[in-house]
Amino acid sequence: MTAFDFTPLFRTAIGFDRLAQALESANRADAGGYPPYNIELTGEDKYRITMAVAGFSADEIEIEAKENLLSVSGRKGADVADRRFLHQGIAKRNFDRAYQLADYVRVSGADIKDGLLHIDLVREVPESMKPRRIEIRGGDERLIAGSDEPQEAAA
Repeated sequence: MTAFDFTPLFRTAIGFDRLAQALESANRADAGGYPPYNIELTGEDKYRITMAVAGFSADEIEIEAKENLLSVSGRKGADVADRRFLHQGIAKRNFDRAYQLADYVRVSGADIKDGLLHIDLVREVPESMKPRRIEIRGGDERLIAGSDEPQEAAA
């Protein structure tokens, strides 16, 4: 595996501590892992994580969002002891998955159906953080916000 050294990048970047931690943890994360999952873009600023959790019920799965970290864990209950398998290919192991969320991304809902856990996410940028047009005043003309045409000042 190739190792990346991000040190030169962060020597001049101030205030990007979380980015450095996210890059380092992603570099250390297990490439494969259980359970398998998809991350998809379902709309502008809408995302969905789908995890294959066959054999788990809703009460055996815990989802927690704290700050910018989404944690999903599954804990299997006690199995029937008198079962004898000739082949056991369905995994019954516990799991923990963590996803680093960007600023202003929140979990909007979760459901489980047909062995798939769907976690819906949405990015909600506050109005104060959205780009806005600034009115420029000067001389006899002024630019009206939302218009590209200069307007004559009222006399």
